[in-house]
Amino acid sequence: MLNAIAQYQFMQNACVACLLSSVICGIIGVIIIEKKLVMMSGGIAHTVYGGVGLGYLLGFEPMIGALAFSAASALGIGYVNRKGKVRSDVVIGLLWSFGMACGIFFIGMMKGYPPDISSYLFGSILAVTRTDIYVMLILSAAIVFVIAALFAHWKSYLFDEEFAFVTGINTAFLDYLLLILIAMTVVVLIRVAGIILAIAMLTAPAATASLFTSKLKNRIWLSILFGLFYAFFGLWLSYNLRIASGATIVFVSVIIYFVLFAVRALLYRKKKKTAVREG
Repeated sequence: MLNAIAQYQFMQNACVACLLSSVICGIIGVIIIEKKLVMMSGGIAHTVYGGVGLGYLLGFEPMIGALAFSAASALGIGYVNRKGKVRSDVVIGLLWSFGMACGIFFIGMMKGYPPDISSYLFGSILAVTRTDIYVMLILSAAIVFVIAALFAHWKSYLFDEEFAFVTGINTAFLDYLLLILIAMTVVVLIRVAGIILAIAMLTAPAATASLFTSKLKNRIWLSILFGLFYAFFGLWLSYNLRIASGATIVFVSVIIYFVLFAVRALLYRKKKKTAVREG
């Protein structure tokens, strides 16, 4: 695989995509797990399909359409969630379906042979282009900057939102900003893991990191490391076995998470039994 990376542009693009997606998953994944926004993130992810279809229909970059659709749905979900006039899970389910339906509708309206957009559904990291890399790089840099610049605010917001509000932090602004960051993260991930699998890649590294530490900063760093391992090991495995890269990365990350979870549970049970005997 190292020879292929040195020789082929598509492998170099794939490695850069792995790096960027791992960093972003490590940061945003920890936050959405802490705020219990996993299913909301899944709803945002699936609306991306409508933006991809619109991009192909109107002839502009599909990832730009994906960002516009996901950002709009994120703001809509955030508004409904804060106002509480309609159950947020209902809105998430409707937007989830609407985004997928829009994608199919827009592709169906195209003249001639429709494009193959399965890579946006299931991911194809080996098909990542230079344009994709530039878009991913810009979005990743923006996400890292926003999280780093407001880290103290994020920390208060995550662990005690009421206290953060009392101390003068604009929690409503952070609510909407977080949803926008999730939308941007999904766009970064769709070429790596696809719309359908993005939510697993977004949560698996962060969930694994939470098994080892509860401190926010440590969880983020550990989540990034796990994300890097999952991405590059999955890429290596898919390259050698000649199977879908996105699915392989998700398969590896989920299996390792459950193995580590089971080991941790067994160790905890053993420790508890030992403490009972000694007591």
